[in-house]
Amino acid sequence: MNNKAAAVIDQINIQKVFDEVTANYAPLSPECQQELIHHARHLKLPKGEIVVREGQFSKKAYLIVKGCGRAYYLKDGKDISDWFSFENEFMAPIVSFFSEAPSPHYVEFVEDSVVLEFSKDTLDFLCDKYHDFERFISKVVTETMLGLCERLYTIQFNRAEERYKHLISIRPGVTERVPLTHIASYLGITLETLSRIRNPKNGI
Repeated sequence: MNNKAAAVIDQINIQKVFDEVTANYAPLSPECQQELIHHARHLKLPKGEIVVREGQFSKKAYLIVKGCGRAYYLKDGKDISDWFSFENEFMAPIVSFFSEAPSPHYVEFVEDSVVLEFSKDTLDFLCDKYHDFERFISKVVTETMLGLCERLYTIQFNRAEERYKHLISIRPGVTERVPLTHIASYLGITLETLSRIRNPKNGI
């Protein structure tokens, strides 16, 4: 266990964290929550830490207690953000985590972060042991997939201004926490276009 991370988590009401997480997805019994915490690895990750790289195999998932992570890939040398995760949400290299294929994504933490790391073996074990945890994981995966589908839809059918407004509506404060270069690539627009949208008096 990372002692520094454990000390930070001790200062946070871990029960409150799980209350919020289960409220977002599905309820878990106290016994299941305690076993989940017991199997977790506590990590304190600095801003810019890359925990998974393109081409790596990874069976790790991260519950963000404090901070922000993103998944991105490189296309012709260009960094393109695919999704962001914040407090009480999960971050994982989805392709590698659920298959035997290497990850096409990088997974990076864009703020100093405190996370609980879980192995896929642990999650599979808990799914077999607790039906409520199986429902919980199903809900997490479903919400993640729906979010990715929604992003694809907005990029294909919405104008740049609409994409930005939608992101702000579902992620208030994201521009204070994530670099604008990452937000622009997530929206499928240039940084210059994003700047004009944010400051219409300066160019629109």
